[in-house]
Amino acid sequence: MDWKTGWRSFYYQGAPETPDPVLVRGRVALLVIDVQETYLERPDPAGLAGEELARFHAWTPFHTRMHGTVLPAIQRLLARFRADGNPVFFARIACLRPDGADRSLSQKKPGWNNLLLPQDRPDSQIVASIAPQPGEIVVTKTTDSALTGTNLRLILSNMGITHVVCAGIFTDQCVSSTVRSLADESFDVIVLEDACAAGSDALHERELEILNRIYCEVMRVEDLLGYLPA
Repeated sequence: MDWKTGWRSFYYQGAPETPDPVLVRGRVALLVIDVQETYLERPDPAGLAGEELARFHAWTPFHTRMHGTVLPAIQRLLARFRADGNPVFFARIACLRPDGADRSLSQKKPGWNNLLLPQDRPDSQIVASIAPQPGEIVVTKTTDSALTGTNLRLILSNMGITHVVCAGIFTDQCVSSTVRSLADESFDVIVLEDACAAGSDALHERELEILNRIYCEVMRVEDLLGYLPA
């Protein structure tokens, strides 16, 4: 798929082709969102039955995508950004209190988003295969957006960042919320399709279509690498 005409919603059908991004060394940053150990943990299916086993199988495509596509893509991005001297940031969900009292309301409601991830617990950490290196900034959030409730916007502005490249999970939740916040703060945003995942491919594709052109430009890692200044 050609990124300049792909992932277009109803609103942008027939719109002019997207212009090439102009990326300046030191002013483009990579932001890896919520790729944490808790999301890659899986129970032993031999001990599951009924609804639990069905749910295990329902999540298998996500885990296949994460290990086969998303993590390798993020590793490739990290290597390039680090080699070029462009800033790398991470965001993760983690609460400061063990009881999670400091979480936002969305993370206290029953259901999928009811997360209790104390900041020092192993499952709240960034996945080891893409772990931050010394000097790379990690913001801790109790919200979906990596800007809401953190000082990330201020840090990006202080460092002169104009373009933020987003990768991570989940496309339709924390990635989407972060992208919208960045766009509202007048950052140019690029979302990398093959470096993101949602709970299902359908949710992933639909959210990219919603975000594309108005809140960000959607492309793939290979596309971005051609625009990054060496």
